[in-house]
Amino acid sequence: MDMQNNQNAEEGQGQPKEENKPSGLMEKIQQLGQTNVPQLSQDSKIHCLTIVGQIEGHIQLPPQNKTTKYEHIIPQIVAIEQNPKIEGLLVILNTVGGDVEAGLAISEMLASLSKPTVSIVLGGGHSIGVPIATSCDYSFIAETATMTIHPIRLTGLVIGVPQTFEYLDKMQERVVSFVTKHSNISEGKFKDLMFDKGNLTRDIGTNVIGTDAVEYGLIDAVGGVGQAMKKLNELIEMNNNKNEGIVQ
Repeated sequence: MDMQNNQNAEEGQGQPKEENKPSGLMEKIQQLGQTNVPQLSQDSKIHCLTIVGQIEGHIQLPPQNKTTKYEHIIPQIVAIEQNPKIEGLLVILNTVGGDVEAGLAISEMLASLSKPTVSIVLGGGHSIGVPIATSCDYSFIAETATMTIHPIRLTGLVIGVPQTFEYLDKMQERVVSFVTKHSNISEGKFKDLMFDKGNLTRDIGTNVIGTDAVEYGLIDAVGGVGQAMKKLNELIEMNNNKNEGIVQ
């Protein structure tokens, strides 16, 4: 009798306890705080790309930082270009900026996409987030959103020789050149905002809010998600009509 009880106990130990495994519903509540996760329909022709937190480049940031890793974004953009089901791209920005070269790489890729693209700055599109916002075919900014334009800064060891400062200046010119090429702001005006001494407390640069960004020609229009989607659908329709004309 005792042997049988021991055998049953051993069998019980070998079997996984089902009650310890969280159900699919419980998992959603634990991870997302909600039971339903809204998703784009399978038939959707628009892809949404979010760039949030700090743009992480060649150096890994601490785990507590909210980051957008460029090695995740770049393959996504390539996949968007290749996927025939995706006809347009909506880029949503709420970023503090980050790695200059990673930000410029993302900007150049978005600018070279053959499909219509629309960007929208919600909250903030600071620093290297400015070129990303201007890289799309049409850009929006929320009325309360801000964009900080400032000179390029380096962190870490800087060798105090003329070549280092020359390199920094050339890097800055790359950013200025990209922004002025992909927006309606003049180079002179952009540099004025970048080197303004009175706008930011104890720092150089300018904090541009919603309507001011449009006034300067940096962003195309003030608007939210609804306006951005409407504009993107218009651009998709125009692109489809143009392609049909070429085929005929």
